Amino acid sequence: MTASHTLPNPVPLGSTAQLMSQITGRLTAGLAGAGTRAARGRAARRPALIAVAHGSRDPGALRTVTALLDRVRALRPDLSVRLGHIELNEPLLTDTLADPALRSTGAVLVPLLLSRGHHVKHDIPRMLAAAAPGLDARFAAPLGPHPLLVEALHGRLQEAGRRPGTEPGPRPSLPYDGVVLAAAGSRDPDAAVDTGCSARMLSERLGGVPVVAGYASAAAPTVPEALRALRARGCRRIAVASYFTAPGRFASDSAAAAPGAAAAPLGDHPALARLVLGRYAEALATPETLRPAV
Repeated sequence: MTASHTLPNPVPLGSTAQLMSQITGRLTAGLAGAGTRAARGRAARRPALIAVAHGSRDPGALRTVTALLDRVRALRPDLSVRLGHIELNEPLLTDTLADPALRSTGAVLVPLLLSRGHHVKHDIPRMLAAAAPGLDARFAAPLGPHPLLVEALHGRLQEAGRRPGTEPGPRPSLPYDGVVLAAAGSRDPDAAVDTGCSARMLSERLGGVPVVAGYASAAAPTVPEALRALRARGCRRIAVASYFTAPGRFASDSAAAAPGAAAAPLGDHPALARLVLGRYAEALATPETLRPAV
C-alpha cells in the first residue's frame, strides 16, 4: 500500500462510524483534488491569447499595452495572455510565437489594431508562417468596428471634455458639437470602411453629434481636412477622438491638430479589455482555423 492510500490518524477498528466517516472524507477530498487537477489540465490546454500590437518608439506605448493586458488577465486569470509586436518593440511577435510551450496549447492571435489592413491581412500571417509554421493558431478579427470599442471612445471623449477638478461621471451634455475620429490610415480600402463604420457608431452613441474620420497618413481626409469639413457644417466646438490603441507619433500629431479637446488613446479602458477577450472567444467559436491570405 502506497503512502497515498494510507489513512492518517487511524481510529480503533471497533469505531466503524468514525472509520467510514474518515474514509468518505478522504475519498471526497481525493475526488475534489482530481477535479482540480483536471481543471488545471484543461486550462493548460486552452489556447493562449497572443495580443499583437504594432509597436512604437514612444516609450508610453509599451506601458499602455502592458496595462491593457493586465486588465485582460484580471478578467481571465485562467488564461495565458502574451504579447507580440509587429515591429519596434520587444517582444516581437516572431519571438513570442517561437515559444515551444505553445505547441501543446495552440494560440489565438488577437490584433490590437482597430481595422482591417495590411498588418492584419498580410504581416501577421507572414510572421506566423515564418516563426511557427506548424502551430495550431487562429486569427481573431481586429478590434474595430465594435460597440465596445465605441464605448471606449466615448469614455475617453468624456474624460477629455471634463474640466480639471470636476468629479468623474456622466456629463449632462457634451461640450462639443463635432468630433474628428483620428485614425492612422491605410491604403487598404477595407480599413477606411471599418473606420467609417466606427465613426457612424460613435455619432449614434453621442446622440447625433457629427463624427468625421480623419487620417494621420496614407488616406484622406487628413485630420486638418476633417476639422475644416466640420467647420463648414457649422461646428464650432470640435473635439478629436483618438482611434489609437496606444500613444505614438500619429496619435500625438492628431492631438496636436485639435482646436480644443483631444481624447487620449484608448489604452487600458475597461471596455477595450472586454473587447480583446470577446475577439478571442469569437475566434475559438469559429468551426475552422482562420488564416488570412499571406
